[in-house]
Amino acid sequence: MTYHFIGIKGSGMSALAQILHDMKFPVQGSDVEKTFFTQKPLEQKGIDLLPFQRENIKDDQKIVVSAAYGEDHEEMVRARELGLEVKKYPTFLGEFIQNFTSVAITGSHGKTSTTGLLSHVLGSAYPTSYLIGDGTGKGEENSSYFVFEACEYRRHFLNYNPDYCIMTNIDFDHPDYFKDVNDVFSAFQEMAMQVKKAIIACGDDGHLQGIRANVPVVYYGFDEDNDFQARNVEVTPEGTHFDVFVRNNLYGAFTIRGFGNHHILNTLAVIALCHYENVPAQVAAEHIKTFQGVKRRFSEKVVNNQILIDDYAHHPTEIAATIESAKQKYPQKDVVAIFQPHTFTRTKMFLKEFAASLSEANYVYLCDIFGSARENSGVLTIQDLQELIDGAYLISEESVDLLKKHENSVLLFMGAGDVQKFQAAYEKLV
Repeated sequence: MTYHFIGIKGSGMSALAQILHDMKFPVQGSDVEKTFFTQKPLEQKGIDLLPFQRENIKDDQKIVVSAAYGEDHEEMVRARELGLEVKKYPTFLGEFIQNFTSVAITGSHGKTSTTGLLSHVLGSAYPTSYLIGDGTGKGEENSSYFVFEACEYRRHFLNYNPDYCIMTNIDFDHPDYFKDVNDVFSAFQEMAMQVKKAIIACGDDGHLQGIRANVPVVYYGFDEDNDFQARNVEVTPEGTHFDVFVRNNLYGAFTIRGFGNHHILNTLAVIALCHYENVPAQVAAEHIKTFQGVKRRFSEKVVNNQILIDDYAHHPTEIAATIESAKQKYPQKDVVAIFQPHTFTRTKMFLKEFAASLSEANYVYLCDIFGSARENSGVLTIQDLQELIDGAYLISEESVDLLKKHENSVLLFMGAGDVQKFQAAYEKLV
């Protein structure tokens, strides 16, 4: 029996296909012929990637389909004709995780980084399979744990009934679906009622303070009333050091390579989960220190006397955190933000907040708005954002040479669309 993935290049789909392949299940998939970064690991594992066509669907297959494709897709039509079992990605994943002690990582920001860190640390102590939203997936045949990123968009995470759930924060995002932050909170509250063992939540987040559940809620953060608290934070060129207190008792000293409070919070969440599952503090500390990060989260490259950083930040809160990280790590350098807004809906909803966050950088360059598959244009233009930021410039692939003048600076390329093409164009010039 072969698993056939319709839309295999999606980040979650790609990761899940890799997991099943690692567990020795026969796997193949189909997608559009455009190249995506998620297909490289699939190709490296020898997983067959086919262009969409009816003929891909055969009698001896189980079909997993991306939530992005409907019943009218040609391969879906063929699967129904053959009477095959078809499961949407969130449905399949929700059933699959029941084979393990499952840990869902959710939140408006920080999901991918926290999932990556937890899978790295927990995997050092126990056999752990994991699915990360950057398209990374790894399966262990005898896994005790399954760590996975659970997205709140369209309430997809309500397909899951995990043993544990880490909740990093609640913020208003995805305005094309959620009405307001209260609507987002209601989705997280519903998710909380589905958790089977415990919830680990950021106590510094006012919304998460209101979460109610049928299981213990363990809080982490900087405030004194958290169960897990970070104290004595020290920033050095090598990273960030801090002590962790568990209910006011010193638990251990930790060092992370990241910079900025959001990285400390993500690490506290991981420490709390490990404490709950009896991973010794020293083991956790050792592996937290060696974590290299995940794709497109402050990914650095040195080019001449400039530091080029690729980051997925696409919400005002994330942009502010990324700029803060750059300033902490490189206090002697100017921070130059090159930002590509992602979706007209989000840009319109948070226009003033984007302007405020980006203004924290020393210089700002704006790329044209990247429309999503659901919206290709809008009445809003990039000039509307430019007008709110003093001295902001517009930039295109053809004009990236403007960035050459920022010697000895950090260039932050931020966005969830294809902002990497601007960095690639710039690297060709230097």
